[in-house]
Amino acid sequence: MAEVRQLRPRRRRWWAQWPLAVVLAGVVAALAVVALDRFRLGSLMLAASLVLAFILRLVLPADRVGMLAVRSKRVDLVVLGTLAAALVVFALWVPPPA
Repeated sequence: MAEVRQLRPRRRRWWAQWPLAVVLAGVVAALAVVALDRFRLGSLMLAASLVLAFILRLVLPADRVGMLAVRSKRVDLVVLGTLAAALVVFALWVPPPA
């Protein structure tokens, strides 16, 4: 009889999640700018973080994108693109404080 070995799942290192970490760093920086009373700039930075997430999801293969992949690639791209575009529109739409 053949020997039966249990297969252990391959452990991924924490740095395999670098796409998500880069996007979250951009989100944190954007929120810090908003907290410093620069709403428009912070909102545009937040939109830029979403555009970066869109680009990373578009160009990276499924095994390298990490936890940035939530659903199918098409759905993720539609959601990220729509949110980024809406955020840019809203950031530019809000009038500056008087």
